[in-house]
Amino acid sequence: MRPNKLRQKLDAGLPTLGTHILSCWPTLVELIGAAGHYDYVEFTAEYGPFTMHDLDNLGRGMEVAGIGGMIKIEQGEYTHQAMRAIGSGFQSVLFADLRTVADAQACVAASRAETPGNRRGLGLTGVGMRRDVGVVREGGSPAYVKALDDVVVAIMVEKRECVEDLDNILAVPGIDMVQFGGSDYSMSIGHTGKRGSPEVKAAERKTIETCLKLGIAPRIEISEPAEAEPYIEMGVKHFCIGWDVRILHNYWTSRGSAMSKLLGVETTDSKAADGYR
Repeated sequence: MRPNKLRQKLDAGLPTLGTHILSCWPTLVELIGAAGHYDYVEFTAEYGPFTMHDLDNLGRGMEVAGIGGMIKIEQGEYTHQAMRAIGSGFQSVLFADLRTVADAQACVAASRAETPGNRRGLGLTGVGMRRDVGVVREGGSPAYVKALDDVVVAIMVEKRECVEDLDNILAVPGIDMVQFGGSDYSMSIGHTGKRGSPEVKAAERKTIETCLKLGIAPRIEISEPAEAEPYIEMGVKHFCIGWDVRILHNYWTSRGSAMSKLLGVETTDSKAADGYR
């Protein structure tokens, strides 16, 4: 079984860095690995189309690149997509849309083995003939059960109900990492689009401080390194920087504008790149 480097760093208290992709082209994973700075790549499957074959190919790309993989999945697909992604080689799952303790328990259960004595929560996952076990080589072995126990379970704190019951939700055994979602949270409290409002920032701070108090790793999504500084001062050590689609959009917007000016072409700008951020 392949070592789970993200789990190893979390257990050792070391900082981690990831980046996001919505594309399922595995060559992007290889390029991210070749950059030499990232512990894992998050495939944000909640927002893009993919097939089961794509998950396998991304799993292969992660092995070639020597980095870990996280998949972000939406509510309603917890059990199926978590099981298939882990089977393809992903070693971390980010669950979106949690609202209740029962939701948190379902996330943990979707990632762990169905066997007594799990260190990190009760599970529902059985034996499979998938890539993670070499199809036939490690299925049902103690190494397989340990690998499921080592899967990094991350959750999105992004709904009003989740923030209101945060202590009880984060008390569910098996949650390793938490990401606050300002866009969804602002929508859920009726302040759509106001990610920087005092109410949203207060909920983010509450989430970070509660995680640190409970020994759970808070993770922050950023676009530029300078954005990390205030969070580092709070004690945050885990970040995920950049999205492939935003990187491309920003490039095409800025370079297209520059070329249009050189060519004397009048254009009607779409939404500014920083507005899309």
